[in-house]
Amino acid sequence: MDTLPVNIPGFVWAYRFSPDEKKAVRLNNSATVADLTADNCFYWLHLNLVDARVPALLETLDGLTEDAKSALTTHDTHAALTVDEQMLYGTLVDCQRDFAQDTNNLGWLHFAMSDRFIITTRLQPLRSVERARALIEKNPGKIALPVDLFELLVIEFQRTLIAIVIELTEELNQIEDIVYDNAPRDERRRLAPVRRTVVRLHRHLRTVLALMRRAAAADDDEMPFGFDDVARRLTSRLETVDHDIYALQDRARLLHEEIDSKQSSETNRHLYLLSIMTAFLLPPTLVTGFFGMNTANLPFSVGDYGTEYAVILIVGSVALAWWLLRRVNIL
Repeated sequence: MDTLPVNIPGFVWAYRFSPDEKKAVRLNNSATVADLTADNCFYWLHLNLVDARVPALLETLDGLTEDAKSALTTHDTHAALTVDEQMLYGTLVDCQRDFAQDTNNLGWLHFAMSDRFIITTRLQPLRSVERARALIEKNPGKIALPVDLFELLVIEFQRTLIAIVIELTEELNQIEDIVYDNAPRDERRRLAPVRRTVVRLHRHLRTVLALMRRAAAADDDEMPFGFDDVARRLTSRLETVDHDIYALQDRARLLHEEIDSKQSSETNRHLYLLSIMTAFLLPPTLVTGFFGMNTANLPFSVGDYGTEYAVILIVGSVALAWWLLRRVNIL
């Protein structure tokens, strides 16, 4: 672990790429801005926006336009992609990761790219960015241009989405087994977070796809070298995942409808039983109410068998109610 003091504000990591030698050098914490551009290499600088000094640092970096600086320091929570003056900048959606495990919570990666650098900023650690860094450590010769690194970041985002789709599919499989079981159980509380995650992923992925198509159709004079081919490949990859997420969303919706249908059937069954009980108890209630009236000359009020006659009337009224319900095919 690098324990040297940090010279660059918000520094998370930085790599210097040498296309001729096909190698990537990770700079240590004590690296300065001048070390980034040494030997005519291009660099990847990854910054943490929690450090309030990052905007001031960006002012000292060459090649950044005002719009690109604004894109790197924004706190907007929606995807954006802009091609301008041989630069590509904006915001990409990603999934967060904490110290112990990856999560499905959405995070935002802000970036600016030219032919000499790619700068990324974020507030929370992100899954795809960390995986891209690990791949660079394993195979540094894979990155020849900044656009290759941008493509790697988006590819790792696609792989993150695939992992989430597999995880949510397994969760839906378990819910589905319970929903279609004979024993009634309400799985709406368990299904709700799955639907929320799928809907959010689908919404943001559709936005990224639309932005990628729009950027690929930009004027060639404005576009970074090689980005048109990269945009077409990334669009094809993301469309495949988008189809999977859409199918997952449709499946979750059908499961929710099935749960609602079973709950409605169960409620109707309870209402049916309640109606039957009401029909059985209504005649005895009428009998007991009649004998409970505070009036004179009630039947069976004189003699030794009044209670027995009242019981017989109650039983007879229940039997009559049962016969009527059978007659009209309610029972």
